[in-house]
Amino acid sequence: MQFTKRLRQGVRDGSITCTVRIWKSLHVHVGGRYRMENGEIEVDSIEPIGFPDITPELARASGFAGLLDLLKVAKHGSGEQIYLIRFHYIPPKKTRLKGCR
Repeated sequence: MQFTKRLRQGVRDGSITCTVRIWKSLHVHVGGRYRMENGEIEVDSIEPIGFPDITPELARASGFAGLLDLLKVAKHGSGEQIYLIRFHYIPPKKTRLKGCR
């Protein structure tokens, strides 16, 4: 699952924990982990929703300025199925250098 560059910092710092996606079919599953630069996203829940459920508040919680901003980014191809996906960010594991304590 990918995020536009302007949303990535909010995903990493935990201020963005949900996304709306308009897909032809579901691309992720609950419990799935998906690579993101410097870490991963783990999907906590997926809920099919309709257009009336996409509120200005949901758009802002997803990191967008408003509905139109979200809709420009959320639609992928000819998709018509709308999903609300909740997730959390998992930072990369710190690696220790061999021989160092």
